[in-house]
Amino acid sequence: MFYLWKNKLGFHLPDSYEEFLSCVKEEDGLDYYDDFGNGGYFYGYKNLLERNATYDVQKNAPDYFLIGQDGDLGFFIHKKGYDDAIYALDLGALGSAKMHHIADNMADLLTKILSNEDENWDLFDDED
Repeated sequence: MFYLWKNKLGFHLPDSYEEFLSCVKEEDGLDYYDDFGNGGYFYGYKNLLERNATYDVQKNAPDYFLIGQDGDLGFFIHKKGYDDAIYALDLGALGSAKMHHIADNMADLLTKILSNEDENWDLFDDED
């Protein structure tokens, strides 16, 4: 089912994100948090298109695709080219603010979440 869905997207999924998504057993999504509650909810493939429509991502940030969130903070991949990076932005600022690079790829983001040793973790400390 996942591979049929992927072929309908119209853009190339970053390799690290595709690997993550194909391994998510919960087709609706996955909670991924550290011991302090920092992290996010990453959508399963069945919810990705609906969540992107809900936040009107195609209109407000057409080069990006929403893959998860932590409250009002959205996590995104870039739809153009073969960029594996993960980006973040407040969902209320879509279309009016620049995306923040937060990880080189999905594996890097998950490692950052699980290796966090700070209750006041800041996703943007590696900001470009």
